[in-house]
Amino acid sequence: MLSDIRAHMAEFGEWNRKGAALSEVTAEKEYGVTRDFIVKGIQAGKLEYRDGAVWGNPYLRVLRSQLELYIVAQLGSEYLVSKKSQTELRAISKEIADLRKKLAALEARKTSLEREIKT
Repeated sequence: MLSDIRAHMAEFGEWNRKGAALSEVTAEKEYGVTRDFIVKGIQAGKLEYRDGAVWGNPYLRVLRSQLELYIVAQLGSEYLVSKKSQTELRAISKEIADLRKKLAALEARKTSLEREIKT
């Protein structure tokens, strides 16, 4: 009985690890799940949560590992893999766009410096 309870509880310090906990808004962006989906998981005892508030606006924080297990149980592993891939693709595309902007700025600076050297 005790080992069954611990199987669903967070490990010691898991809440403090970087990237281990995420807000409901981040969960919606990364995994496409709604607040209602998360609340149902909490009510079912599958998700541990912590309350948070920013500028007086309350939100829920859940553990990424538990949320992923709950998503697999409710929506299937294909759904989770698809959403994680979409999130990674979005991050990569954003990074590429940022690098292109930086490269354009550097090339413009290089051109202006070359013009200054020639004159």
